[in-house]
Amino acid sequence: MARRDLAPIFPMDLIQKEVSQERYIDIPDEVMDVYKLWQPTPLYRAFRLEKALNTPAKIFYKYEGVSPAGSHKPNTAVAQAYFNKQEGINRLSTETGAGQCGSALAFACQLFGMECKVYMVKASYHQKPYRRSLMETWGASVVASPTEETNAGRNILAQDKESPGSLGIAISEAVEEAATRDDTNYALGSVLNHVLMHQTVIGMECKTVFEKLDLYPDMVIGCVGGGSNFAGIAFPFIQDKLQGKGNTRFIAVEPEACPTLTRGLYTYDFGDTAGIAPMVKMFTLGHTFVPPAIHAGGLRYHGMAPLLSLLCDQGIIEPRAEYQNAVFAAALQFARTEGILPAPEPAHAIKAAIDEALKCKESGESKVILFNLSGHGHFDLSAYDSYLAGSLENYAYPQAEVEKALAGLPQV
Repeated sequence: MARRDLAPIFPMDLIQKEVSQERYIDIPDEVMDVYKLWQPTPLYRAFRLEKALNTPAKIFYKYEGVSPAGSHKPNTAVAQAYFNKQEGINRLSTETGAGQCGSALAFACQLFGMECKVYMVKASYHQKPYRRSLMETWGASVVASPTEETNAGRNILAQDKESPGSLGIAISEAVEEAATRDDTNYALGSVLNHVLMHQTVIGMECKTVFEKLDLYPDMVIGCVGGGSNFAGIAFPFIQDKLQGKGNTRFIAVEPEACPTLTRGLYTYDFGDTAGIAPMVKMFTLGHTFVPPAIHAGGLRYHGMAPLLSLLCDQGIIEPRAEYQNAVFAAALQFARTEGILPAPEPAHAIKAAIDEALKCKESGESKVILFNLSGHGHFDLSAYDSYLAGSLENYAYPQAEVEKALAGLPQV
């Protein structure tokens, strides 16, 4: 990806970080001052869950739900707002699936005196009205994507008036707005290198605590949609593994309804539905892919972060896919033992952590398991209502539909 591809929508400072070869990059003091509102986030050991599972495994989780927005997303939103403000940009547009990215950017823009426009995937817009209310509380303008406001949105609606939207469509709309307005830049919530870098504070904090405990994780687990929360907790440990230190397993968990890593292709594709954003090499289901309106709205993206995709292709990362009902069963077990209501997205990581802990029970091995609880589920109670009422349906995306979307991949 060339710098010229990014210049119309990103500030130069973030573009330089996107292509940087530096191992470490300092966090500006102004960003650190905001981080102090909630960082460092706690690293807990799930003693009560371990007891309920009767497992010899030691289960740890990093809880990012203590941020003002209730997730890990402010780690990057604050940094992106700051660097845009430094270059004289006073308005940002973004997409959001479950509402975590939009909430975080609304919060960050409010702190730096900026306007914020959020294209929220229509399925989540209706499923999670209070997430929209939170964004509006912080001064953001929120619309249900696809909209009639952009060429990308109008084209989608012309094909399907009842489109539930997707992250790819919402990205197209947000990028189009940034590219056609001189006063607006685009802020991305996941996928690109600079976003993943901002999130590595999560794993670096974990490493500091584990050093003090004289422990090291045997496995690191995270959910994956675009890849930011997984990269945030895993990349600092993957660095160790690539340097020959330890043999940690890295497990990335996605929904069966949006099986990017487990059933997608590793190839070049557009990052958005309309083909406005630059092409990158990644695992993809095809940029025209529109997943069903599952409750884990933050995991409904057709592609995966290029860096994470490369590591998966090389076998460093183990991908797996889970059905909704099994994920919510794990979420309830966690909530009823540890007391924290998880968002549907990180509940996928909880499901995998429980499965691995039960394997330890069978083998008698005392493995150290670390997962990222990337956000709370206080705005996701309608999803829990559906599960508790028995109306939540499992859904595996039909292979024929996957192949149909992949047939539209760009010829490179």
